[in-house]
Amino acid sequence: MAEGEAAQLKEEGNRHFQLQDYKAATKSYSQALKLTKDKALLATLYRNRAACGLKTENYVQAASDASRAIDINSSDIKALYRRCQALEHLGKLDQAFKDVQRCATLEPRNQNFQETLRRLNTSIQEKLRVQFSTDSRVQKMFEILLDPNSDADKLEKSANNLIVLGREEAGAEKIFQNNGVALLLQLVDTKKPELMLAAVRTLSGMCSGHRARATAILHAVRIDRICSLMAPENEEMSLAVCNLLQAIIDSLSGEDKQEHRGKEEAVVLDTKKDLKQITSHLLDMLVSKKVSGQGRDQALNLLNKNVPRKDLAIHDNSRTIYVVDNGLRKILKVVGQVPDLPSCLPLTDNTRMLASILINKLYDDLRCDPERDHFRKICEEYITGKFDPQDMDKNVIAIQTVSGILQGPFDLGNQLLGLKGVMEMMVALCGSERETDQLVAVEALIHASTKLSRATFIITNGVSLLKEIYKTTKNEKIKIRTLVTSDKTILYSVATTLVNCTNSYDVKEVIPELVQLAKFSKQHVPEEHPKDKKDFVDMRVKRLLKAGVISVLACMVKADNAILTDQTKELLARVFLALCDNPKDRGTIVAQGGGKALIPLALEGTDVGKVKAAHALAKIAAVSNPDIAFPGERVYEVVRPLVSLLDTQRDGLQNYEALLGLTNLSGRSDKLRQKIFKEKALPDIENYMFENHDQLRQAATECMCNMVVNKEVQERFLADGNDRLKLVVLLCGEDDDKVQNAAAGALAMLTAAHKKLCLKMTQVTTQWLEILQRLCLHDRLSVQHRGLVIAYNLLAADAELAKKLVESELLEILTVVGKQEPDEKKAAVVQTARECLVKCMDYGFIKPVS
Repeated sequence: MAEGEAAQLKEEGNRHFQLQDYKAATKSYSQALKLTKDKALLATLYRNRAACGLKTENYVQAASDASRAIDINSSDIKALYRRCQALEHLGKLDQAFKDVQRCATLEPRNQNFQETLRRLNTSIQEKLRVQFSTDSRVQKMFEILLDPNSDADKLEKSANNLIVLGREEAGAEKIFQNNGVALLLQLVDTKKPELMLAAVRTLSGMCSGHRARATAILHAVRIDRICSLMAPENEEMSLAVCNLLQAIIDSLSGEDKQEHRGKEEAVVLDTKKDLKQITSHLLDMLVSKKVSGQGRDQALNLLNKNVPRKDLAIHDNSRTIYVVDNGLRKILKVVGQVPDLPSCLPLTDNTRMLASILINKLYDDLRCDPERDHFRKICEEYITGKFDPQDMDKNVIAIQTVSGILQGPFDLGNQLLGLKGVMEMMVALCGSERETDQLVAVEALIHASTKLSRATFIITNGVSLLKEIYKTTKNEKIKIRTLVTSDKTILYSVATTLVNCTNSYDVKEVIPELVQLAKFSKQHVPEEHPKDKKDFVDMRVKRLLKAGVISVLACMVKADNAILTDQTKELLARVFLALCDNPKDRGTIVAQGGGKALIPLALEGTDVGKVKAAHALAKIAAVSNPDIAFPGERVYEVVRPLVSLLDTQRDGLQNYEALLGLTNLSGRSDKLRQKIFKEKALPDIENYMFENHDQLRQAATECMCNMVVNKEVQERFLADGNDRLKLVVLLCGEDDDKVQNAAAGALAMLTAAHKKLCLKMTQVTTQWLEILQRLCLHDRLSVQHRGLVIAYNLLAADAELAKKLVESELLEILTVVGKQEPDEKKAAVVQTARECLVKCMDYGFIKPVS
């Protein structure tokens, strides 16, 4: 019975195969394999399932099934040839060659076997030529780099070539196999900045996407040495080493999204120990006096990015628990640094804020109350351990730590304010004669006073001291802060003053004709005050930012609704918008917590206030790293205010900057793209792609370029009865380089995701081929690369379409581009053109020239 059913399933699989339903065919063959022990039938079933694997591009499965058929019958010519095809696609050319050689021996007159034999022989020879060429190139580069007499031009060229080689899989493996890591360490030992930088960037390329090699490099270079390279006050070097560590972490943790198979998977079984060691050294860097402010910032950035879970649906938060147990005190030490004290560690303007963000992310990543209680106890023990009646510096550090925590997890900060002596110490420090003490105390009081109960305590116990400080101090930072805390009703007055200082109230458009008419009729015409001119306003904004106005505004926003009215919120939104006007100031605004403070202003308050706050958010989101500007889950709250600015009732600048902000956000993660899609922003983005205004059209196209990665957005392009794909294709033919670049990026991703869109692209407009050829010949390399990727996608999608492309002028374009010598800038372009030509050879449309 079972044998008969197996035979029926085989026939059923054959019918599915003829109908090109390869998944159903695979299923039928797999079921039949479970029911039979007949060797001849087993061989046929494995051979047929291998054919399905080739059709569905599951080459590993195809090779495995073909091998099983060959194990049963070593002369099974169909199985041999199918394994040859699968191995060729897997890049195992020498093994594929042996299989087709056996096929040609069994059937010497089969032209297909002879042609495959010739093609594989040519490919193997080319691979060997490239391999030996790469070996000699690597050797020569190192000789030039390590020769003290090499001239500057040769050094620079060799360093850049080495970096490019390190980013290619074949090149990276050759460097690694030829003692490259030891030679790269010799470059580091030269202490020459340009050579050290080249070595670090090459190592970074070699570690990307290869777990075994990343592990070997980590062990050879050693984590302590890598961290020591990140420590000095050299921004470029610190960033390069940070990228190296990120590449290692991504490869070890699987965040690089690479599939590790075969030997690569077998070499490394457990990377947790290495990841823990990296985390441990980064935590040690936080409290080392030998580490520069830049190095400390990069260590904090790496911890912020890699320790907390990216998705709270993942149950395992062991990395966060490890950092809380072994590093929370170190992070608290950074948060509590007071720049004017002699014991202060080297810092940048961003260091304490990055540490506060890390505390916030760690606290948010905890899963239950016992974990949060443990976190709180560590903070309590650290702060109370600093209180010392004999040492004022320790008391100042304790209060600075509380202030830093209040800028992170606010509910935890409020619990710490309830510790015995904390509020009293804040008020007492206001009476100190040292300005450092006063500044720290008043800053902490501002953060503490945002709860009505705390504000009442301060009013009762500290107002007289604050007034005295305001009168006597010459420090403008302290003056601003004492104003904010002196009276719970003063917020509106302070906000109004700041609106006047920043000139951020609405100004009605002056119509010259009406002014002339008013003057003629002897009516009073109000004139602009000289100090309301832009130069004076800019000067006042600079002074306010320097005095730390953002942290004050952030504290005002946190106040209870009993203190903060909707009208005050609108005024604060106006001030924020004025302060965000200059892109150079936005980094300072983010560092002082401005991004986080703007979110509630954009969600609650008057309609005008919400629009102003949303516009300020758009300005920040357009140029800032969202992970730093809006840490944790807050980034998802930014989407709705930005989408509201796409309304046609808003002005062009608001539309434009909202699109820039959404472009930046949509480039961060698919979860953010999903949020933008759910907020129904896509129709508005599409509308702006039709705009006559060049900048709006460009911004909308760039935003769509990021959005098309999302599957639901792709579904809209796949749907019949719309011109979305046609619009993108036509935008690729625009004269504006930036629009072309964005549209070509969108089209490249769409055609890579769905073969149906490759065919649809050729039907939406008769100009598609001309536009594609223009992209592939473009002067701008990024546009040209995207055009070549589109060409590859079309070639790979369908044999008939590929034939049409080969018969056009595109083949000549690909040949010319593919023959170029790849340098660092052109490497991707030339490589993609060559991949297109290889695809044409696979179809048999062109043949390689010996």
